[in-house]
Amino acid sequence: MARVKGAMMTRKHRKKVIGLAKGYWGNKSRHFKMANQQVMKSGRYAYIGRKQKKREFRQLWITRISAGCKMNDMNYSTFMHGLKLAGVDMNRKMISEMAIHDPEAFTALCNKSKDALAKA
Repeated sequence: MARVKGAMMTRKHRKKVIGLAKGYWGNKSRHFKMANQQVMKSGRYAYIGRKQKKREFRQLWITRISAGCKMNDMNYSTFMHGLKLAGVDMNRKMISEMAIHDPEAFTALCNKSKDALAKA
């Protein structure tokens, strides 16, 4: 049986890595060994970044909601607790958009939260 060295697959793998490293500075975009190291490290950064992005957006939404609550003489935690008691199921992203773009509706939500807290 003939011996197979695997040159085609090796070239395909290296070409893929060099393609992913396109735009990197210096030899990191040209030499396979350095490119491979940088692509693996970049992949780790990207993985971590996807998690951090979720955290940062949630933090931003909470800050916006808190600012809207302060305008209506409430704080964030009592507002969210009141919404839960009132049975309002809205995510923080939508509530924060409402606080920015539709202050009247946000004030109505605050009043609904206050009513639910008063009843409880």
